[in-house]
Amino acid sequence: MPNNKKHLASKSKHYAVEESTTLLLFLLKVMPKRGRNSVKSILERGQVSVDDHIETFYKYELNPGQIVSVLPNKEARREGALIGMSILYEDTEMIVIDKEAGLLSIANQKEKRKTAHHQLMDYVRKKNPRNQIYIVHRLDQDTSGVMMFAKNEQVKRQLQDSWNKRVKERGYLALVEGKVKEKSGTITSWLRETKAHRMYSSSEKNDGQFAKTNYTVLQSNNRFSLLEVHLVTGRKNQIRVHMQDLGHPVVGDKKYGAQSNPIRRLGLHAHKLTLTHPTTNEELTFNSPAPKTFWKMSN
Repeated sequence: MPNNKKHLASKSKHYAVEESTTLLLFLLKVMPKRGRNSVKSILERGQVSVDDHIETFYKYELNPGQIVSVLPNKEARREGALIGMSILYEDTEMIVIDKEAGLLSIANQKEKRKTAHHQLMDYVRKKNPRNQIYIVHRLDQDTSGVMMFAKNEQVKRQLQDSWNKRVKERGYLALVEGKVKEKSGTITSWLRETKAHRMYSSSEKNDGQFAKTNYTVLQSNNRFSLLEVHLVTGRKNQIRVHMQDLGHPVVGDKKYGAQSNPIRRLGLHAHKLTLTHPTTNEELTFNSPAPKTFWKMSN
């Protein structure tokens, strides 16, 4: 299945921001034939991206140098158009996507339709109304990158039950605050969850779920560092907690200690997934390039 990201990008209209303003005012200026309600509808449908993430908030503040991309209505309605995501791989058993930051993986109490799961469900049901899509694992709304779905419940269970055995590598890129001095390292702890659903580390053995994270510094300056992070275990919010433990929280992660958010999103990107196929046992690797802002901020 071809990647449709470049196709949709070529169909989008791109506008350079030259002065500080809000997203709604900017869109009204570059699309003078549209009214406020029309522009807000385009935003609500997820057809607007700022730099490398979907943005739906009409009061979002823009700065000079940013690029705003708008997918026209006719392209958004075109059969097969997926907003905020692209298909990296598809066969009879599974679909692997490249998700943009800002797109929900699955529905929550506030949003039911503008999700990766709902869009893929519509996509497969165009071929057969009885087709289904099943969640295998999740990415946070503000985390971008590689994500996998199963096409039947048997494959879903098979992948989830043998996840640690089948997944050979889960690689992330983390833009973190401050200059990380050690070029590489390993963080281990036992993770626990508060009643408010916030994860935290315990140094006491067996006090929670064991978590292990390896990292390597790719580049850094005095303000930010870009790390390549490999999960040895896959716990909830593991990277975010361990980066806080390291003293260098993920950019934009206020929940886990971040003091800044210059990229207006979470500085976390799932850039590599290597696994053994659930039926053919072939080893497959899927990649998603790092967002340009990650390199720019840490250079």
